[in-house]
Amino acid sequence: MVMSARIRIDGISCYGYHGLLPAEQTLGQEFQVNLELLLEGLSFEKDSLDETVDYRKAVEIVHQLLEGPPQRLLETLAEKIASELIKLRGVSEVKVSVCKPHPPIPGIKGGVAVEIIKQKGT
Repeated sequence: MVMSARIRIDGISCYGYHGLLPAEQTLGQEFQVNLELLLEGLSFEKDSLDETVDYRKAVEIVHQLLEGPPQRLLETLAEKIASELIKLRGVSEVKVSVCKPHPPIPGIKGGVAVEIIKQKGT
């Protein structure tokens, strides 16, 4: 039976050098990423990893981009992550949230996050 499913991956944490300020690109900071992958057209009857998305690959993609070349905007970083994840077989939509838990902005205690939703073909 073919069905749809959602995979959520919360709390991917990585150190990166993204941001507008020179200090952010020099000193770096922690980033946290949450993902939601909508899977469609897959069957899970055989109980095999070949029938679904290996979410370890999704986490690996996030780490590669967070540890990669600096981006000035969280929006750009989130879009790059979404663009890579949507290429995974069976993924029809992805929601990516990228958070700076400790942005260099006085008075913010809960972090700053950007969320992007991307559908296959967009």
